[in-house]
This record gives sequence, C-alpha cells and structure tokens, in this order.
Amino acid sequence: MLRSLLCLSLFLFNTGAFAGKISGIVTDDKGTPLPYASISIKGTTKGTNANSSGHYSITLSPGQYTLIGQYVGYKKEEKTIIVTEDDQVINFVLSIQQLTLQEVIVKKGEDPAYEIIRQAIKKRSFYNNQVDSFAVDVYIKGLLRSKGLPVKVFGKKVEREKNDGLDSMGKGILFLSESVTKVFFQKPDKIKYQVISSRQSGGGYGLSFPFFINFYQNNVSVFDNNLNPRGFISPIADGALNYYKYHYEGSFIEDNKMVNTIKVTPRRKNEPLFSGTIQITEDDWRIYSLDLLTTSDYSLELIDTLRISQIHSAIAPGTWKTKNQVMYVSVKKLGFDFAGNFVNVYSDYDLNPGFTKKTFDRVIMKYDSAFNRKDTSYWNKVRPVALEQDEKRDFVFKDSIAKVTRDSFLTRRNLDSLRKNQKPVTFKNILWSGASHNFYNKKTTIGYHLKPLLPQLEYNTVEGVSVNAEQTFSLSQRKGKYNYILDWNARYGFSNSHFNSYGSFLIKPRRENYRNRYLKLSGGKRISQFNQDNPINPLTNEVYTLLARKNYMKLYENWFGGIEYNNRFENGLRLNLHAVYEDRIPVENSTDFSFFKKDSSRVFSPNHPYELSNIPFNRHQALVAGFALTWQPGQHYIQFPWGKIPVGSKAPTFELEYNKGIQKILGSDVDFDKWKLSLFDNMNFRIGGEFRYRISIGGFLNNKDVEIPDLQHFNGNQTFYNIKYLNSFQLAPYYRYSNDERFYVLAHAEHHFNGLLTNKIPLLNKLKWNLVVGSNTFYINGNNYYAEVFAGIENIFKLFRVDFVNAYQPGTGNQFGVRVGFGGLLGGKMSFTAD
Repeated sequence: MLRSLLCLSLFLFNTGAFAGKISGIVTDDKGTPLPYASISIKGTTKGTNANSSGHYSITLSPGQYTLIGQYVGYKKEEKTIIVTEDDQVINFVLSIQQLTLQEVIVKKGEDPAYEIIRQAIKKRSFYNNQVDSFAVDVYIKGLLRSKGLPVKVFGKKVEREKNDGLDSMGKGILFLSESVTKVFFQKPDKIKYQVISSRQSGGGYGLSFPFFINFYQNNVSVFDNNLNPRGFISPIADGALNYYKYHYEGSFIEDNKMVNTIKVTPRRKNEPLFSGTIQITEDDWRIYSLDLLTTSDYSLELIDTLRISQIHSAIAPGTWKTKNQVMYVSVKKLGFDFAGNFVNVYSDYDLNPGFTKKTFDRVIMKYDSAFNRKDTSYWNKVRPVALEQDEKRDFVFKDSIAKVTRDSFLTRRNLDSLRKNQKPVTFKNILWSGASHNFYNKKTTIGYHLKPLLPQLEYNTVEGVSVNAEQTFSLSQRKGKYNYILDWNARYGFSNSHFNSYGSFLIKPRRENYRNRYLKLSGGKRISQFNQDNPINPLTNEVYTLLARKNYMKLYENWFGGIEYNNRFENGLRLNLHAVYEDRIPVENSTDFSFFKKDSSRVFSPNHPYELSNIPFNRHQALVAGFALTWQPGQHYIQFPWGKIPVGSKAPTFELEYNKGIQKILGSDVDFDKWKLSLFDNMNFRIGGEFRYRISIGGFLNNKDVEIPDLQHFNGNQTFYNIKYLNSFQLAPYYRYSNDERFYVLAHAEHHFNGLLTNKIPLLNKLKWNLVVGSNTFYINGNNYYAEVFAGIENIFKLFRVDFVNAYQPGTGNQFGVRVGFGGLLGGKMSFTAD
C-alpha cells in the first residue's frame, strides 16, 4: 500500500514537473502589441490574458491543445500545439476584422442597426435571467499609474512620502494588486465572494471584489455607482433607442456564426451614456463583445474617461458569459495625471454548483486564513496575466519597504532612521499648520500633535477673543493590545479673563478600528453651547458677531466629569453608554465690540437665549446618564481571518436614544426621562436620483426638573450658511422651539435628482449643477409646529449647494430665505446628514 501511494505521488509530481510553459506576444499585422488580448484553450473555459504590452504565458500539462487568440475588433486566430516538457514560444498576429456589408432589409431608410438592437432588447431580459446560479473563479488585477504630480495645489505644496516608488517627476506606479476570488451567485440577488489569495504592492488587502459590469441590465453599475450615482444606461436597455443612435458597420462569420458590428453614439451630452462598438450575434441576438467609452461629458464624475472592453464566450450549450473584462480609467485634474486599468479574467464557470442552505449567509465576502501568505511561485502559477517588468519591481521594492517598516522597532539603525526623517517643528507650524513629533523606542511609540493656534482663535461676546490650544498625546505599543490617546484642551478668554482646561483619556484596541470600540474618561472645566448639538459653529458666529452684531451662540461654563463606552458589534449593532456630571455656571456678555458702531438697531442680545427668557438659568448641578442604540436589519459582513466587519444592508437604520436626569446623587438638581426613536435611510433610485430621509418621534416621559441644556432642542439656523442637512431647520430660530413636552414628531426629507431634469436645461447641464428638493417639519401640538419646503441647486463646482427656502411658523406666517452650504459630489461628503 505504501509503495502504491509513493508511486502515485511520484506520478503526480512528475506530471506537474513536466508541464510546459507556453508564452508569446499578441500583435496586430503591423507589429503593434494588443494589450490584454485573450488567449483561451478551445473546448474549455480556461485561458489567460496578455499584459499591457501584449505578452502572455500559460502553463499546460503535456498533450495537444488548440489556443485561440482574440481581441475586440480583430479576427481571432487558432493555433494547434503539442505541449511537452520544453518551453515554447507561440506568437499571435491578429488582423482587423474585415466586415461585410451584406444586403439587408431597410425600413423607411432606417439604418439596419436599429432592427438588430430591437431584437437584442427583446432578448435582454432572457439573457439577464437565463442562469439561476453559477460559480466562477475570477482573477482580478488593479493598476494605477501616475504620469505626473503638481508641485503645489491651491498654493500648498504637495507632500510626497519617502520611498513612494515614483521618480522625481512624480511618474510611476501608485497602486498595484492582484487577487483570486471565487464567486457564488444565485437568483435573484444572492452573492458570495471567497477570496482565495490577494496581495497589494507594499501590503494591504488588494482589490478582491470583481467588477461584474452587466450590460444586460437596463442600468449599468460601475464601481458601485461611485462614478455616477444614477448609473449608466445600457445600449440595449429597454428605452435605449431614446438615448442612443446606432450605425451598422458590417458583419463577419466566426465559428459558423454571424456577428454584427454596431457603432453606438449618444443622442445628447450630459446623460449617463456610452459611445463605441457593440457586437451582436445574428439570430440569437446576444452580446459577442463590446468596447465602450464614457467621459465627463456624459455624467462621468471624479475621473475623465472610462473605457470598458468585454469578450463573451460560450460556457455551455446556449449559455454565454463574460470571459474577460478590462476597464481603463484616466484622470487629469489640478496637475495630477493618473491612468490605470482593472482586469478581470473569468474561468471555470460551473452552472450546477449545488449550493446548500449554508452557502449564502450574512457573510458576503470571506478571506481564506492564508489569503496573504502566498509566495511568488504560487502567483506565477495562477496568474493569467503576465506582469510587466516595472510591476515586478514595484512588488519587490514596496514589499521590502513595508517589511522594514513593520520591523522598524527591532533595530537601532531603523529607529535612528525614523527619528532623523521627522520634519523639524517650526514656529509657522505652531501658528498655522500644526506641529507633530514622534518619540520612538523598541517597544513603544509616543506621538504628540498640536493643532495650529491661529485658525483656532475665536471671538464671542462672552469671552471676547479666545485662544485655544488643543494637544493630543498618543501611546502605541508594538506588542500591546491597546492604544492610549490623551486629548488636552486649554482655552483663555481675554475679555472675561476665564481660563478653561479639560482633557479626555481614550483607550481603544489596536486592531479593531472598524468596530470603533473605546472607553473614554474626561473631565475639567469647559465652555459649552446650551444646545449640545452645537447648532452654530464658532467661525460663523464670529462673522455675524463682528460684522452684523448678532451673537447667535449662547454659552455656559461647567466643571464636568464623564465616562463613555462605545462599541460596534459584529452583528452591526452599535451601542453607546455615557454618563456626565456637570456643575453648570451661567456666564454673561463681557464685551460689545464689533466692526460697526453700536446703535439702537444693532444691540447684542443677552447670552441667555432670549426665546427662553421665561426659564431661569442659575448655577446648578446635573448628573445625566443614558445610552444610544443603533441597528440596521439585514446586516451583511466581510469576514477576515481576525474578525468580521459589517457593511450595511438595504434596510433603513433604527436609532433609540434615552437620557436620564438623576436627582440628588452628587447634589444633582435635574430629574427627567428623555427619549427619541429615529428611522433614517438613503434610497438610490439610480436614474431617478437619490431620496434621503430621517423621521423621529420622542419626548419626555418625566419632566419634573429640566434645565435649558437638557431641553429638546430643534436645530435651527439663522445664518446664510447650513451644513446640517437632515438634522436641522434652515430658517428656524435656534431656541424658540426648545421644549420639554411629552411627545413630538420630527421629519426631514430630501430628493437629490443627480442630473435628472437639469441635464436637459442649457447651461445647467454643462455646469453639471443638479436639482435638490425637500422639506423639514416638526409637530408638537396645534400651537407649536413648524414646516419648511425648499428647492435648490447643488454640485456647484462639485462642492456647494444653494437652497431657496419657504417656511411657515405659527405667529409669524410665511418666511423666505436663501441658504448656502456644501452639497454635491464632493460637498455632500462634507455636510452632516443621517449616519
């Protein structure tokens, strides 16, 4: 028995040892390399792809094979070879596909391409839903190159990391990764990714999600719609003839099948459309291949051009799937010049995978335990796309730098290097840009950071000019389980001569940043707004105080001590527990300085909110404890070897908040029970835009003793500027509606058209300014309610938003106002909306 096993092992070893390597280059008939050309083995779903310079390689066991070289727009070539243990060079020279303009039936002078597209549209749904389930192996390679970097952007020098792999001109590889992922799919929308192996130059998880770009869907999603929230309209979508023009280029015969080549052209700009070529087979009207392009003229955001090339092939009788796909991207903005490509090679399709009930669970992506431990020999064996020489060098160079960084605590030489390479702290840093310094030793790193002093100068009528020093000290241990962070804030008001100083000490696990788990202890003396949501920021208050003599920010001082625990569990549930004790001290205006002379029409209001003048605010103590619980049903996860990360779901998010004012303990004077239940979500209707909402109900179960800071405040806004969308009222006074009522209802809603409607309006479509509409309202009782509606334009310079608002309030009637804030592709990331 032992001899038999030994013989079998030797046989298997020798079979692999005698496998032959086939390599070569794919060019056109002029010798120009054809990047990412497809090389497949006839009669199988296996194959490889050329790299960007047309070179390919594949390892095969001894035997006879037929290799097929293929490239979109070129006639494919077959070569029969006999594989031995010797390496062979097999080159392919592909000729441009000669198209034949056959006699076709022309209806009323219509281009015959339209009838072909109509037939393809009729079959679209069938092919989109043809396969109930499948499994497939996908090789994913991502590459992003820099062609140049600016010296400065907006007058600020572009800082580069040492050993970033770029030359003096900023040229080189920015990102490089490759992965092998097994994909499982079952109708209607169950999907799971199993990452077999993955690596990124310099370390990381790489790009392990294959991009399934499905042109059989009406709305084509690319990069999860990050390049356009509306998605793109497929050239064979149900309504495609309203968006595209088609031209019949001709046909050719391949494998006894006629293939029609059709040129696709958008009917108008500023719609999410493609241009290029799509090839449709005769009679069965399926996609044979495509080469499509979209640009910033067609609603492409963030980047300048996106080109998608696909080749489809038969994986079973009557069933075709994508065999390989290449996405080319380029961007040239503000002096940055990037270009890259993302290659997906699909192999070993299985249309009868035999899934069990346990196959599809809440984990949509799972990394194998050894996914990042594969050596070079493994990648040389499984990689279907040969690496370029500079890509090989990039992996070696950046991986070696990463290893030195990981091991940098171990040697005196590396420690000395880290110490010497720190930039010196200058007086300019302290005043304007901030100062940082790290202290290294073999076991720990101590970090120090000071926020810049000048940007934190503030002015208000209570303190006058105040100077703030915000410093952070951090301690991380190479083998420790936790990081320790101490934040210390010191503040001095020159007008009232008050000095406030407080700190917080944070303890959080080193390797669980995704869970945001921490314990925080804090205490000291500080100045706070009555509304702890801070409805007006210091800079806006300064502008209105100095230029318009309107002191909207209302403040009180407090000695305090607090404790807070936060955790995001693997099931997606988020918990925040907190308790704070405050000795609250009233403060008054100590200055009336502004850039305008004081007159009867421009008088500062008292620091006590004038809308709450009937509620006294005297020195008192308050002990308040509570929790916030956030949950999103149907949570999905990515599972790493060390744990799971929740990645959300399609369901809305629920949030329950409760705070208890505890009387008599530590002399506390407050006694209340305050609650709030919220529901919020962002709903993407793609072409129809995005709808966002936040609905809340709440009130006081007990309101025996409620002080002004503990009231239910509705975030108002009396300035021209707003960023707290879905969490504020754009024209409401700051404290007029603060209350301790038993029950209230609160609702915010916005619809972002994302180019719908405005893409048909001259000038607006060229500027890519988009329409946004919405409403904010709350209701307490028949005498206490508020409603406002607004329409606005966003995505102004990708950053800004202008709203025209009309509000109705009891007693004051209608009110109209204009508000400016952040909104749009980039600005939307800077505004505060529902989490």
